[in-house]
Amino acid sequence: MIEVKNIDKSFGENHVLKNINTEFKKGVVNMIIGQSGQGKSVLTKCIVGLHQPDSGSISFDGRDFTSMSRLDKKAIRKEIGMLFQGSALFDSMTVEENIMFPLTMFTNQTKKEKLDRVNFCLDRVNLEGRNKLYPAECSGGMQKRIAIARAISMNPKYLFCDEPNSGLDPKTSIVIDNLIRELTYEYEMTTVVISHDMNSVIEIGDKILFIHNGENWWEGDRKSIITTDNKEIADFVYASDFMKEIRSSMQAK
Repeated sequence: MIEVKNIDKSFGENHVLKNINTEFKKGVVNMIIGQSGQGKSVLTKCIVGLHQPDSGSISFDGRDFTSMSRLDKKAIRKEIGMLFQGSALFDSMTVEENIMFPLTMFTNQTKKEKLDRVNFCLDRVNLEGRNKLYPAECSGGMQKRIAIARAISMNPKYLFCDEPNSGLDPKTSIVIDNLIRELTYEYEMTTVVISHDMNSVIEIGDKILFIHNGENWWEGDRKSIITTDNKEIADFVYASDFMKEIRSSMQAK
């Protein structure tokens, strides 16, 4: 579990995060949503240590990350898997080399041990045998699955996903959503997903945090987000005319 307590963060006169309090539980898909520029990415960067909060604390399973030494923070970062928005695969490396990269950087495993782990991860994302392909030879959906395989290669306790469905068609997005949910439940990871995709939010959002004007504006799950009378969250969820029609039809029943 990750606990966020009283987090504030400003850049100059821009007060981005205002007293954020929340927790992201183990074994469920935790989602952070909100309009662009509301503080979602800054909050995530504070959690993983890319930004230092101005005040407050962040704990990983009871370990206060904000007050740790650089060496202790490095140890926790080895427990974190990251899925970047654009997949961030190395074009000059094969699929196998991309997934093996964290293992080479952060472990003393033998080549056989690393290859066994790569093959296990590829099998888990249904890409067995694709080792020698290059990212340019893979579709967008395949690249996302390769990036997920790399993110879980170190067997992380915590998985962060930044817009995992960005640029994907609806059918492939469902595949990625299901994969993230399956991995979260199977390995009991603390998974945190930043997303604008309401289909994903409603499909896999076990716990949802809505950030508005840098504040923790609303929390709930994929069922309560549909029925909430909170104006800001309703305006966000039902922003399109199509979604507004759905809401009207639901309220009429």
